[in-house]
Amino acid sequence: MKIFETKQALQDFIDGHRLKNTLIGFVPTMGALHAGHLSLIEKSKQHGTVTVCSIFVNPTQFNDPKDFEKYPKTLDEDIQKLELTGCEALFLPSVEEMYPEGMHQLPHYSLGRLEELWEGAHRPGHFQGVCVIVHRLLEAVRPDLLLMGSKDFQQVAVIRYLLAHYSFEPKIELISCETIREASGLAMSSRNVRLSPEQKIQALAIYHGFDMIRMAMLEQKTRNTEALEQQFGQQLLDAGFESVDYIAFADPISLEPITDLSQTFVVLVAAFIGGIRLIDNQLFPHELFKRV
Repeated sequence: MKIFETKQALQDFIDGHRLKNTLIGFVPTMGALHAGHLSLIEKSKQHGTVTVCSIFVNPTQFNDPKDFEKYPKTLDEDIQKLELTGCEALFLPSVEEMYPEGMHQLPHYSLGRLEELWEGAHRPGHFQGVCVIVHRLLEAVRPDLLLMGSKDFQQVAVIRYLLAHYSFEPKIELISCETIREASGLAMSSRNVRLSPEQKIQALAIYHGFDMIRMAMLEQKTRNTEALEQQFGQQLLDAGFESVDYIAFADPISLEPITDLSQTFVVLVAAFIGGIRLIDNQLFPHELFKRV
């Protein structure tokens, strides 16, 4: 695996493969890689691509400076994992490389309701930072395929909007891959390394909350979203979560809140345990309840 610290060196490498008509796959990350990230590399490889992974902890998407400072950094281990998956290139830029003009007066992206709902409401400016860095990374890598995990469900929706409203050459196909979970059901996250063994068990209350909703629907106990949200939230607090930012029943495309659970919907969750903010989601296909 080759490691590049500048956009120019990376582009020279990619141009060499373009001459061979090779597809380029891209997996952007902030490091602290786990099996979820590696599954994206493997998915890219299944498409016959030369795969580029980036590791860049982007300061402009952290609305809490302390969260940025505490974000786990495991570069040596990350490189070993990428080499084992067969990743061809790692882009490892500095802040100066990605923000040569500094981090003031950055472009603004008109995301509409996507940055007003859920994560947008609780993390002001977060998705603006995401768009800035992903846009710059895409211009540097110029991939054919962009692979992202669906655990960050709203972020995937934001990037889908970015790809639809801005021109990229070549045209980029976004592939959203399913959330990879630990055997217990806990969604894999770089932040999990900050959880104690006890907190990891407590955090399973999110996964169990999804099961509660599924059973409530199948057993026709209730389809009242407000009641289900309250029950879910109380389960999290009872399990040891300090606070809940939101539990949302939403349309999987627009992310607008819904009350009609006869359609496909997604449940989005964000909550704090041990001072660590965890997010997760579960898609509930219409077909699951069509006979109910």
